[in-house]
Amino acid sequence: MLVEVALLEKSIINQSSLTPLGFLGCGIEIKSHHFAQLHCLKMRPALRLLANVKQARYLEPLAPTGLTGLVTHPSPRSTLIYLYSRTLEKLKEFPESSAYRQSTEALTRHRLKIIESTTPPGYEAWLERVKKIVAESPERFEKARLADGTFAGIQQDDTYGGPRAQEWDGQVGPITEGPVRTPEEIAKWEAIIEDAAKPEKPSDFQSETINWESEPSLEAQQIADIENKIGAGLIEEVIQVAEGELKLVGELAEAKIWEELAEKPKPGQWTYFERKH
Repeated sequence: MLVEVALLEKSIINQSSLTPLGFLGCGIEIKSHHFAQLHCLKMRPALRLLANVKQARYLEPLAPTGLTGLVTHPSPRSTLIYLYSRTLEKLKEFPESSAYRQSTEALTRHRLKIIESTTPPGYEAWLERVKKIVAESPERFEKARLADGTFAGIQQDDTYGGPRAQEWDGQVGPITEGPVRTPEEIAKWEAIIEDAAKPEKPSDFQSETINWESEPSLEAQQIADIENKIGAGLIEEVIQVAEGELKLVGELAEAKIWEELAEKPKPGQWTYFERKH
C-alpha cells in the first residue's frame, strides 16, 4: 500500500527520526522536496480498522474486512469450535501412528484451546438460558447432538407458512385408485403413504417454533487477541483454513490413505525424487 504524505516546502526528512502514526512496518522513501512515500510492508492488524473507518466495541457482521471477497463473520467462535471438534472427531479414523493425524491433531487442539479460553461478555448467562431450553424439549435437539455431547445446527425461517401449509403443495401425482389400478398396486401405494406419514421421532411433527438465541458476540479486542495468538491472519481467514482442513480430513479418511497401495510402484520409480544428501 502506498501513502503519499505532503511535506512542507524545502523541509528535510530523516528516515530514522520519522515515526509514522497509525501504521506498522512502514518505510519512508523520499520522492522530492514536497512528497514522501510510505511503503507499508505489513498492515494486517489495521485492515479491519481501515475497512470499518472507526473502531467499535463489536465488529459489524458481514462488514468488509479489508480483504477482497471476505466479510466479517457473524459468529466466529462457535463456528471454529464446531469445525475443530469435527476435525478431531474425523482424525480418530486415522491410525495413531499416522504422521498427518499427529501433526493435525496437535495444531487443531492448540487452536481450539485458544478459542475456547476466550468467552464473550454474558456467555455464562446465555449458556444457562439455552440449557433450560434444551432441557424442556430434549427430543427436539436430538438430531443436532454431536458425538461429544455438544449441539450444532442452523435455524432457518419458516418459508412455507407452517405445518398446515405443507400438507399439499398443489402437485397432482399418479392416480392411486380406480379401475386402472390392480389390488396389488393399490396396496403398494397405501403402504408407501402410511410409511411416509409415520414420524420417526416425536419431534418430527412439532408445530411450535423454538426461537433460538445465538451465542453473544466476541468483542473486537477479543477477536484481535485471538488473531494474535493464532498468528494466521484475520479470524475469517482462520475459519476458511479450518473449513478446508475438515473437508480434506474427510476425503483422506474416505480414501483410507494409510492402507497399502493397490498397485505397487515399480522399483526405482521414485528414485529421481528422493532427497539428495
